[in-house]
Amino acid sequence: MGAGRILGAGSRWAGALLVTLTVLRPHLAHCTEPPEHFLYQAKCDCLFTNGTERVRFLERYIWDRQQIAHFDSDVGRFVADTELGRRSAEHWNGDQEIVAEKRAAADTFCRYNYPVLSPFSLPPVPPKVKVSPTQSGSQPHSHQLVCSVTGFYPGGIEIKWLKNGQEQTAGVVSTELLHNGDWTFQILLMLEMSPRRGDVYTCQVEHVSLRDPITVHWEAQSDSARSKMLTGVGGFVLGLIFLAPGLLIYLKNKKGEWLRAGAGSKLKLSSPSPLLCLLPGLGGHLIPLFQHLQLIPL
Repeated sequence: MGAGRILGAGSRWAGALLVTLTVLRPHLAHCTEPPEHFLYQAKCDCLFTNGTERVRFLERYIWDRQQIAHFDSDVGRFVADTELGRRSAEHWNGDQEIVAEKRAAADTFCRYNYPVLSPFSLPPVPPKVKVSPTQSGSQPHSHQLVCSVTGFYPGGIEIKWLKNGQEQTAGVVSTELLHNGDWTFQILLMLEMSPRRGDVYTCQVEHVSLRDPITVHWEAQSDSARSKMLTGVGGFVLGLIFLAPGLLIYLKNKKGEWLRAGAGSKLKLSSPSPLLCLLPGLGGHLIPLFQHLQLIPL
């Protein structure tokens, strides 16, 4: 069974050809107790940047909804994604004719079909990336960082967790790629960690819609520093609460003075006011000035 699907559009777009092969037979190599029925898929993607300025060919091999191996023209060889795909990748890499054919597919397949694919393509949509910490229940002093990547198209995306510039693989868990129902996708990548003060964690996202990867940083703080910051913010907010009633009473009294003085042609103040400023060129109107207070979210 074969089907075609086009992804991407414009000067930067992605094309994809989906080929699904369904096989029914009593056994499969490398499986000790295979299911009676199974689904094997091969998906071919053509990724274009600025027309045909840069072309990438990607072929993925999927067994029962799990990718077991893939070929990437940027890498130039077959790569195993699971133990089930390891022997297949080694076998294909040993056949130089197959490897040469796949390496040439970026030109012989993708570039060759670009004039046919481009009129039916859809524009890529860049992802939105957010990093947020959560408390982890698996260990008493461990935490979890969640990298939310949402609203991107097409679905092919690469996400990494870095700690102080070094890629992290242990403690990394990903959700499945989820469809939003409007052709866009979303995915979460979680990192289990035990942060120390000064550690910088980075979620790095690469997508066909981006010229450069998106990087979002999160810096660990000590418990004492976090406690001091929360205490300072709490004291500041509490001070505002006590200041507000006095400020309202002060402004209310001043409003009465302004109304009584409004009968005259000019308004004169007996003493300067710290909250009022008479600006020239405004017909003698008084403009209340308030300092802007900014609360920094934690």
